[in-house]
Amino acid sequence: MKNTQIYAHRGSKGTHPENTMIAFKEALRVGADGIEFDVHLSSDGELVIIHDETLDRTTTLSGYVKDFSAEELKSADAGSKFSEEFHGEKIPFLGEIFQWAKEHTLWMNIELKTDKLSYEGIEKKVVDVIRQHHMENRVILSSFNHQSIENVKTLAPELERALLFEGLPANVEEILAEKKEAGFHPDKNSLTPSIHATAKKLGYKVRPWVANKPEDIERLVKWGVDVIMTDFPEKAITTLKGMSAK
Repeated sequence: MKNTQIYAHRGSKGTHPENTMIAFKEALRVGADGIEFDVHLSSDGELVIIHDETLDRTTTLSGYVKDFSAEELKSADAGSKFSEEFHGEKIPFLGEIFQWAKEHTLWMNIELKTDKLSYEGIEKKVVDVIRQHHMENRVILSSFNHQSIENVKTLAPELERALLFEGLPANVEEILAEKKEAGFHPDKNSLTPSIHATAKKLGYKVRPWVANKPEDIERLVKWGVDVIMTDFPEKAITTLKGMSAK
């Protein structure tokens, strides 16, 4: 039970503007073991940390991330739509996060957002920045687009890779057996004790997303998952402590 780790989904997304430095710093402050965030490409090929393909929901800009240069994206306010308290919070870039990561030991789960737009060459760019900052032993690359994960495997076989799923196909166990990746990241509602046991037998680390309620966290911990992704890392850590005290 004590081996289950807590990763802050898009940073402390429940209490801070998602995928911003302030949300990642909050995850560190409350004692999370890792952070999860998403990467897209700007029009001039920079690695942008934001969840959606478009800017409208979380920032003051409107339109597709891919249609803006890095310079233009830097002018966006990525905090005030969450709360005026975070007015002026910026969209971060991957290099900035790695710069900050040198100060601590958090794991970083980077989701390649290639399931809707292909972002040609994004995998190589991400791998290059990881190597540049010597973060090879602290990152996990995941994607719903399993071809992206294959691309990473070819480019950087040494990096940890994970298969993301929303809803599980009937042949998920065959997929896991065939792909032989390190991580299995299913949505929390699709994971069952039997699929969890099979994934563990095949050598996978199981990291379901996104569990926020104490009862969901307790259930997953009892099954023995490796990591729980959550929007509220502080609350999740309190739940784990409560279980240990029982």
